[in-house]
Amino acid sequence: MKVVGVIAGCVVLAFLALVGFAACAPQQSPTGASGACPAVVVPAGELPTGTVAGYSGDQLANAAQILAAGAALGLSSRDQTIGVMTAMGESSLHVIDYGDEAGPDSRGLFQQRANGAWGSYEDRMDPFTSATNFFRAMVGNVPDRDELPPTEVAHRTQRNADPNHYTRFWEPAVAVVAALGGGGTCVTGAGAPGGDGRQLAAALVAKIDAGKITGLSGPVLDQIRWAATGENAAECSIDVRVLQIITIAADTFDSVGISSINRYCTRTLAGAGTQSRHYTAGGGHAVDFYGFNGKATTGADTNAIILIRALDALLPPGSMIGQVQCRAAAGTSVTTTTATQFNDTCHHLHIDVDPKTTTLLGTGAPA
Repeated sequence: MKVVGVIAGCVVLAFLALVGFAACAPQQSPTGASGACPAVVVPAGELPTGTVAGYSGDQLANAAQILAAGAALGLSSRDQTIGVMTAMGESSLHVIDYGDEAGPDSRGLFQQRANGAWGSYEDRMDPFTSATNFFRAMVGNVPDRDELPPTEVAHRTQRNADPNHYTRFWEPAVAVVAALGGGGTCVTGAGAPGGDGRQLAAALVAKIDAGKITGLSGPVLDQIRWAATGENAAECSIDVRVLQIITIAADTFDSVGISSINRYCTRTLAGAGTQSRHYTAGGGHAVDFYGFNGKATTGADTNAIILIRALDALLPPGSMIGQVQCRAAAGTSVTTTTATQFNDTCHHLHIDVDPKTTTLLGTGAPA
């Protein structure tokens, strides 16, 4: 492997309250499709206080430093997520001061060896520097990384024995990156799901049948089934963009629970009544999630914030997200660039789209 140097003269000023901005200009731009997904920068002071995909505390702080190193090099969010995935597979995101049987001299987040390629002992034990050296090796040794599975990119960079070793850490890495600062579907390269309403609904029906999507009442899931067949379309329609939102949620988590979609269909006047986007203009322009991964949501928990950040770059103008006061009361917050946040009860997460428009998620194009 070629010798990998350390960024000369790049100083991260006190890590600016644990990331927020890497204080040096980008050193290397990525190539290929992932360049469309900008680097994730963790907002200062916004590290999650709970557990994300089984990681917490110093593990999340170390993941934030990996993201900062990738941002300083001008890499994409996919590249950054590969770095987090690799460190999960090597050290469980801990800076460890010991190796293993295969590499007794391995150290740090990435278990880098004392062969000169990865810098000094101090370099390998420093999260930002060790991540910088990992990314520089990745850029130099895997120029076609955007066309390769993440585990293969990590394998070619690390030169470990098993090319599939990192596979199981990809989804947790995506969740951690989304919780720390964004990325969402951009990380996976998936973007907003395509297809018309029936196609999207049919795919969701398959997820319902597999147990990935549950409903608090039968009519909620029936509405998705009807959308797949065109049945009850006049009374119980679902905005195609709401189907996109549900698809993104179902692809982000192992399971999601839905409590409400079209209240015109059920003649339910909860919340804002006939003015609710669940009800107005024929209804079906909003969705309420009551849980993610088997856990109830308040709209302020880590899973809710993961979904909000995944949707933020995709939602069309005029969209709204509820529970802003729940997040404030819980000491959490999330900045949205398009959607307006509003107060709503703290036993679900409400997301809606403007019924007066037809702009699809992530495209700017009308439905």
